[in-house]
Amino acid sequence: MAKFTAEDKLQAVHRYLNGNESSREIGKSLGTDNKSILKWVKQYEYNGVKAFVKSYTNYTQPFKLDVLNYMIEHGTSLIDTAAIFNIAAPSTILVWKKHFETQGLDALQSKKRGRPSMKKDLKKQTKAMPVEGSVEALEARIKQLEMENEYFKKVESLSSKQGKITKQDKAQVVYELRHKYPVKALVKLAGIPRSTYYDVRKRMNRPDPDADLKVEIKTIYEEHEGRYGYRRIRDELANRGQKINHKKVQRIMKALGLKCIVRMKKYKSYKGTVGKIAPNILDRNFTADAPNEKWVTDITEFKLFGEKLYLSPVLDLFNGEIITYTIGSRPTYSLVSEMLEKALEHLPEDHQLLMHSDQGWHYQMGKYRKRLESRGIRQSMSRKGNCYDNSVMENFFGIMKSEFLYIREFESVEHFKIELEKYITYYNTKRIKAKLKMSPVQYRTHFTQAA
Repeated sequence: MAKFTAEDKLQAVHRYLNGNESSREIGKSLGTDNKSILKWVKQYEYNGVKAFVKSYTNYTQPFKLDVLNYMIEHGTSLIDTAAIFNIAAPSTILVWKKHFETQGLDALQSKKRGRPSMKKDLKKQTKAMPVEGSVEALEARIKQLEMENEYFKKVESLSSKQGKITKQDKAQVVYELRHKYPVKALVKLAGIPRSTYYDVRKRMNRPDPDADLKVEIKTIYEEHEGRYGYRRIRDELANRGQKINHKKVQRIMKALGLKCIVRMKKYKSYKGTVGKIAPNILDRNFTADAPNEKWVTDITEFKLFGEKLYLSPVLDLFNGEIITYTIGSRPTYSLVSEMLEKALEHLPEDHQLLMHSDQGWHYQMGKYRKRLESRGIRQSMSRKGNCYDNSVMENFFGIMKSEFLYIREFESVEHFKIELEKYITYYNTKRIKAKLKMSPVQYRTHFTQAA
């Protein structure tokens, strides 16, 4: 590439600033590329005519450090930084950066021109290395011990809070101690690359791009009292107009320490054959094309205030909605018969329905079977000891206990019943069902309107 005088560069800048020619056209006419033209323009904008006046400059160590710090803190490019500090070649800054990252602060020290003197270098080396047992050596050792003590105190404090120390944590500690001790010595003590430290330092000055998303995720999590996992939070974000990948939501929730609670076992009502066993007509086909085609039911147990409570709900396999439920202090037949009567109030006359349950003794009773027959309802039962044949109902019990029972405090049994009613209303009308991407009632409403 041809060399250009200060006059050539100045004329090129004026041509560009006049706005009649593009940087590419000017570069082509001068036999150079458009990047050179843009570089000259930036140099002129920051430093005027002085930018093109050649003068030998022996850059000092503090000046080089200021340039590098400015570039890191403000995120400016090599060309912009060179223009701001009136450095002729942006590549010079890149050389300083590489030297600093690989060799430390000493690498920025200006070198004298001419042939180096071996005697001076030998003197310098002798002076830099204190004699073992001397006052200088003792002071250096004390300084080293002080640095190690402060570093490990800060690391230990972080360890006790979060249990695991990452490279980013170590870089953070180095950043906090950088004014007291050399960065080169600190990163060596931390056992991390110098480039890792400068990368973390650069990112520290940037705003968190996910700050608003973190607030939104935490708000949804708290709004649903910790009941939502990352998939449902992703769906709720989508409902609010934010399409976020589920892996990102999971990663943010993990960083924020947000997670769901585990589930517990259910009450078993099987007492052997006490009536008639129905065939497994459902056969794990848990899908339905319309409301009130397939219902499933079961009983679960709660222990509160030294008492036992039994819940008997009915769930529609079309949308997972709880049709109705009964609750009592004993698992009697009336618990199930009352549930059935309440559920049948929601069933249209002459409607084809399949009612599935396990082989609990309640569902084997003649009264129960006859009531189903009176409404033309086919009865289906799970195979003996096979909970997977009624897994949808089992799943609801697990969700309800983990989202409601185990995370709430109740003043009395009556208070529990009131809150349970609120939770089932919430489950039906507001809680997003992952498969449906909306609540059960919303899904049924959409279906009815479309039909």
